[in-house]
Amino acid sequence: MIQIVFTTALSTEAEGLAEAIVESGLAACVQILPPMTSVYVWEGKVQKEQENLMLIKTLPEKYDELERFITENHSYDVPEIVAVEAARVSGPYLAWMQAVMDAE
Repeated sequence: MIQIVFTTALSTEAEGLAEAIVESGLAACVQILPPMTSVYVWEGKVQKEQENLMLIKTLPEKYDELERFITENHSYDVPEIVAVEAARVSGPYLAWMQAVMDAE
């Protein structure tokens, strides 16, 4: 099965972070969605930031390494890292992911 890991990043860093994740063999694909506004509490104050949502397609056995990579390479002190397991994945897509990630 695969996991989809969600993280957000500033527009200025999303593409570089995505490329580094794929080049490191931690994901087969990262999709960067258009800018959005995130509203959240940080250090006791409501913050508002323009960010991009990143959808990172990975295999469960890569999750711990991916989480470490994001934590170490993200500009945020506490980056969003949320993983969900896909209930179903097409056979050809899963085979492609496994082939790409095994080749790394």
